[in-house]
Order: sequence, then C-alpha cells, then structure tokens
Amino acid sequence: MKPPHFVRVAGPWLAAVALAMPLAVLAQTAASNQETDWRRANEAVGNFKRGHADVLKWEKAHMPAEADPAMRAEGPAVPDAGEAIRRAWRLHRDLVGVQSRLGTDNVARIVAGQWLDLDPGLQRRVDGMDELLDVAAQARKAWLEAVTARQMLRFQEASLEAAEAASELGRRMVSVGNWSRLQLSPVQLAEASARMNLRKARFAATQAEAALIQTMGLTGVVSSVNLPDQLPELPAEPMAAAGLQARAVAIQGQLPDAERRRNQALAGTAIEAYQAAYALATESRDVVLKEREFMTEETVLHYNGMLKSVWDLLDETRNQSQATADAVGAQRDFWLADADLQWVMQGGAPDRFVAFGGGAEAPKAAAH
Repeated sequence: MKPPHFVRVAGPWLAAVALAMPLAVLAQTAASNQETDWRRANEAVGNFKRGHADVLKWEKAHMPAEADPAMRAEGPAVPDAGEAIRRAWRLHRDLVGVQSRLGTDNVARIVAGQWLDLDPGLQRRVDGMDELLDVAAQARKAWLEAVTARQMLRFQEASLEAAEAASELGRRMVSVGNWSRLQLSPVQLAEASARMNLRKARFAATQAEAALIQTMGLTGVVSSVNLPDQLPELPAEPMAAAGLQARAVAIQGQLPDAERRRNQALAGTAIEAYQAAYALATESRDVVLKEREFMTEETVLHYNGMLKSVWDLLDETRNQSQATADAVGAQRDFWLADADLQWVMQGGAPDRFVAFGGGAEAPKAAAH
C-alpha cells in the first residue's frame, strides 16, 4: 500500500512552510482568525513570486533524495518473503532431501506462498514436510514484520518533523506575546510524544530486522538487509470460506487422529482470523484512509484560502499520518493471518494468531 502523496511529504512540506514563511510572522498571525491577520500570513507566503506554488517547489528541492536500494543496507537484498524462506532453509541441511522429494514445482509453490495449491496427500508421502513448512512459515512472518516495522519508522519520522515545526511555531508565538506558556504546553507535549514514539519505532524496526536476520542464519554476518519499501498489496478478493473449509477437511484426512482433532480447532480460528483481517484491512484502506485523504486535501485548500489556520493543517497532517500507519498495520495483520491460514491448511500449528492492530499476537486456539 503506497502512502498518499501528501502523507509521504507531510513532514518536509511542514518544514518548508516553517522555514519559508518567517516564523515570527506566523507567530504573530496564527493565533487569530481575523481576516487581516490571515492576510499577513499569506502575504508572507506571497514573498515568493508564485506564493504556495513556490513553497511546494522549495519543498521538492529540499526533500532528501530517495536512497538507491543497492546502497541502503550492508546485507543482501530480501525483496520478498520467498527469498527469506530460501535463506532460512539453507540453515537446515536435512531439508535438502525434503525439497528433493517434494519436487521443483512444489518447492516453488511454497516459496511463492501458494501453499493451498499443494496436494494434501504430500503430508503422508513426504517425510519431513512439516518441518520444511514450519521453517518457511516462520521466515515469511519474520519478513512481513521487518518490512512493516521499517514502514512504520518512516511514518514516525514524518510525524516528529511535523510536531517539531508546530512546537517551534508555538515557541515563537510565546516570544511575541500571542500565546501563554500554558497554551504552548500541549504542543510541546505532542512533540515529546512524537519523539518517544520515534524511539520506540526505531527499536521495533531494529528488533524486527534482527529477528529476520537470525531466521535467515545471518546473525554476526550482516547487520542489516535491504528490504522493500512496502508490503505486498492486498488481493482483490479474499479466499472463499467454503473452499477453505473443504481444504481443511482434505488435509485432516491425511493427519493422525490426535493431529486431526487439533487441526479442526485451529482451522476454524485461522479461517475466522483471515476473514476478519481482510475486512479490517480493506475498510481501513478504502474508507478510513480515503476519508482522511479527502479531509486533508480540503484542509489544505481552506488553508490556502485563508479559511483554516496553520494549526488546523498541522492537526490534520498528524491525523492523516496516523490513518496511513493504521492502514499499513491492518495490511500487515492480513498477511500474517494469511500465512497462519495457509500453514494450518497444511496441518501446521502456529504458536499464536494475529492480534489486530497491536503487532503482538493472540494466544493459540486450544485444541479439543
């Protein structure tokens, strides 16, 4: 899911406003909604020949260049979960024989995440297949968590930049007498909160990347890996419940009695988690995020027309950034639920199922 353009540039855009428009002038005008004060603020922008257009041009010139993917990390490129799976398998020499018995086509299906295309009878015919799938599932989930954590880190960096711009403007307003120290406090608290959230996001990204590196057997060999900028897009349609239930019955017919009973309990939970995750991810993307995009665009237009204040713009920027982060989190939850579902449909038993919105996971369903 590619973040909307405004969200991707929100931090630099606000920094551009803060630097291009003299903060002292902004401080003198932002506290008032009077037309004359708004006129002063927009006249400050008018110092640029083309007003807001030149502010945006300034932003584009001063935004940090997109890093060359080949130069972003010390370690190897891991462009998809399939690459993580291949590397994780190399740690287990005994799995070479399992892959040979499965055949090239079946191995390719596992790497591509097409586990439901596998013949259920392979569970009985290929010894060691359960371990092969276990390693693959863990590698796939580690890759998803690492990519998501890096995306979230970028959102927190943009949020802090916006909070710093607001805090600096607030301090200038206090210095020229338009604000009291009490009015400044919430703005500074917001900056402190954004800074703490960024620290948490950095640690989470470091931990997630370290877990992926460990899963691939590269601990002590590389300190980082080259990951894609975003998660895979959601599928156009979720898998149908009827087909999944039929698949569950087929795999259960290949399992010993004790494992069959356990799989019956897990399959119901996995299907329910998958369906809920897809519904939440699409609702977050198609409704919540789109409405936020609309509100942000309208706020920018009203700001340019002197109908909204810079504080309104800053607030809406934070709201949009949070909505985008929530949508990415929901997207991650779907792919984690998908990984668990496909694993269960091969007779696997995930330790935990996804807990929506938290990044952590819920306890595993009890076997009956």
